[in-house]
Amino acid sequence: MSLQSFGFFGFLLVVAAVYLHLPRRWQSPFLLAASWIFYAMAMPSMLPVTIAIAVFTYLCGRALAGRHKTAALRVGVVGLLAILAFFKYNGAFAGLAGWQAVAMPLGISFYSFAAIAYLIDAARGDCEAETSFLDCALFLNFFATVTQGPICRAGDLLPQLKAEHRFDAARTVSALRLMALGLFKLVAVSDVLGVLVDEVFPNYHNYGGPMLLLGAVAYTFQLYFNFSGYSEVARAVGLFLGLKLPENFKTPFFATNFSGFWSRWHISFSSWLQDYLFMPLAWADLSGVTRGRLQRLPAEVCVFTVFFVSGFWHGNTLPFVVWGLLQACYRLGEELLHRRFGKPKKKAPARVVRAKRVVVFALWTVSMVFFRVGSAPAGSMTVGDAFGYLAGWFRGWAPARFAGELYSAVYTAFYANTIMVVAYYAFLLAVLALAFYLDTRRAFTYKNKPSEVALAGEKHRWVVYYLLVICLLAGYIMQSGGFGNAGFGMYAGF
Repeated sequence: MSLQSFGFFGFLLVVAAVYLHLPRRWQSPFLLAASWIFYAMAMPSMLPVTIAIAVFTYLCGRALAGRHKTAALRVGVVGLLAILAFFKYNGAFAGLAGWQAVAMPLGISFYSFAAIAYLIDAARGDCEAETSFLDCALFLNFFATVTQGPICRAGDLLPQLKAEHRFDAARTVSALRLMALGLFKLVAVSDVLGVLVDEVFPNYHNYGGPMLLLGAVAYTFQLYFNFSGYSEVARAVGLFLGLKLPENFKTPFFATNFSGFWSRWHISFSSWLQDYLFMPLAWADLSGVTRGRLQRLPAEVCVFTVFFVSGFWHGNTLPFVVWGLLQACYRLGEELLHRRFGKPKKKAPARVVRAKRVVVFALWTVSMVFFRVGSAPAGSMTVGDAFGYLAGWFRGWAPARFAGELYSAVYTAFYANTIMVVAYYAFLLAVLALAFYLDTRRAFTYKNKPSEVALAGEKHRWVVYYLLVICLLAGYIMQSGGFGNAGFGMYAGF
């Protein structure tokens, strides 16, 4: 049961109706029970693992109040990383060792990272170690965030979970706006783009350069709208229940450099890497280890390490490692350019700003080829396929061939005539235009305020609402999947 299925809407309606009318002392236990039921419906065999991680985190947090605070923190962080590494990477060694691979619990990366952040923050004094197991477990296992984030911080979410929540009409309207936008991105944009992407990438040998370039751009948009849409649905669920969850995306394709891009893309994860990996590495005192020869790690080493870990976190295959190394090269390349030519002016000419956005998007799209290859079913594509895909951009640029490939790429059972193929591309252009119109308005008119605030500020907002709902319904039809067939978001597997 994903956050975009019909079944989930019924589940949410029941949970919200009960939760918002319960006495405060029963709200957390009820929401935790609902979260575990949600998880059990998705992956029942791994619910005990999820609960065990919550118990382990809670006990380590309680131990932080004792005399052995440092030891408790080390045991907690190392233990959580070891559990995550086992489930995430045991499949890579299962064949060599002759055992059967153990499935990875849904969302384990997200709630493990939230648990690590909680223990570190509690040890630093940035938040209090939780004395209630129910609240600690709910913080980690809340059904809106457990499968795909955003990665919440204990200092932000735990106080909200302890507060009493009641129905609020204005808040519910904001949640509905955000829900409509998120579902539009998921179903009408991302899922429909997937029809094209899932045909082009596995069969890239059959296509010429223009089609391969289109496929790469389509996947870049598909991943963005899928993950940002899923994050907005999760935030909408939180608003329904009176909880404010962190934003995960702030119009990243309008960034003019990769520093800005990573402050707008998967914000909860990139800020986690900044706070719990980059900063500890950058400020670590190495004088004792190196006998005074080196006091701090060079910033370049810290940046390289962060992006290598980011790539390896997404998957243990070479395409993901290359993707991470490319991000490191992009970021370090910027720093080298700044040292050589100075930092760019804050008010550059409009044409320069546009050119920089195009360059950032183009480089990101190149890296997305490796990301998509790494996301393919195990063994079906390798890093060689990623390089082969990129090399294919330089062949077969005949217009007639491109026109034929546009047709054949989506000529499936559902689009098995010319009218339906034309309708597919027309619909795709329409929803992309609407999606980027809203992103543009949010970025420039509303200065990247939350999506629900930007939507509420639109002069013709009711026209936008109707368009979102119409496109959403049409999206279900265009993908010929119907309600209830949608799986978890593309990032749930990480």
